[in-house]
Amino acid sequence: MGTVIQLKNEINNSYFQLKDSVEDKLLLVEEKIKSKLSSKVELVQKMTDYHLDTGGKRLRALLTLGSAKMCGYLKGTRDINLAACVELIHAATLMHDDVIDNGSVRRGKKTLNKIWNNHSSVLIGDYLLSRCFEMMVEDGNLEVLKLLSSTSSKIAQGEILQLQHKGEVDMLEETYLKIISAKTAELFAAATKVGAILSDVKTREKEALEFYGRNLGLTFQIADDTLDYNSEIKLFGKKIGQDFFEGKITLPIIILFQKAKPQEKEKLKNIFSKKLRNEFDLDYTLSLIKKYHIIPACYQKAQHYINLASNSLSIFNNCKQKKILEDLTSFSLSRNF
Repeated sequence: MGTVIQLKNEINNSYFQLKDSVEDKLLLVEEKIKSKLSSKVELVQKMTDYHLDTGGKRLRALLTLGSAKMCGYLKGTRDINLAACVELIHAATLMHDDVIDNGSVRRGKKTLNKIWNNHSSVLIGDYLLSRCFEMMVEDGNLEVLKLLSSTSSKIAQGEILQLQHKGEVDMLEETYLKIISAKTAELFAAATKVGAILSDVKTREKEALEFYGRNLGLTFQIADDTLDYNSEIKLFGKKIGQDFFEGKITLPIIILFQKAKPQEKEKLKNIFSKKLRNEFDLDYTLSLIKKYHIIPACYQKAQHYINLASNSLSIFNNCKQKKILEDLTSFSLSRNF
């Protein structure tokens, strides 16, 4: 049993190993973001300072730095600038997300739109995107510019697709995958591919890292959506049922609706068609999730993308950085933060 526990701990530590492997560069990413968000407009400065104080995993920045390192990028600061760029795109989408979902808590703190207002939050998100595009132009690489601008466009389309299907408990799994591919996986794929582009590797390596990032992103989002209904895990910065109260249809609800009996399906439809859901609605939904073993079913689906992500790295030479990225695929399922 000791070996199993040791392996699980190693996988759980992969995020911190990735962070440690590029720690010096990550500190410079933080400095770059802070300097880029500096503004003479008082409200802009207040809101961006608050955003920076909320922290975050910086996973997308780490993926850019880690991928660049694995591909042999050693000199220069382009990886730092573009890792900051990727994080700014992510932060902007979160701000817009919170406005659309009327979110009130993120990373254990009040959202910008709750402290200030929706108008300010949308504009701050736009400010972050404009700063990001400035940095992309400064980098001067057309492949990077095309990739990140295209990614921003796909994220927006994913958000609209999710809005279009809001409250549909009978949503197709295929539609759900299209939504999370656009909203989450595209930026993961861009983050890892940017690392490869910087290193001037062959097209094959770029495509492998893009494929890795996309499947890692799908795994990450499925795990995130599943955590929202996993009442047995204590989470940092995320309250159980957050997606439920916002009326988001995610994989646990889609699989539940597939397995539920006609009467239960009808009740689920009624619950998600309401403008507001209450604790009784959540308790009922959680009881069905337990009854039909939905959490393991979701994790089983995610395992498919873990395998795809991990296998895509086989074309790279064995090294410490490659091992960390491989282990990261399993971390996305085993994490609780």
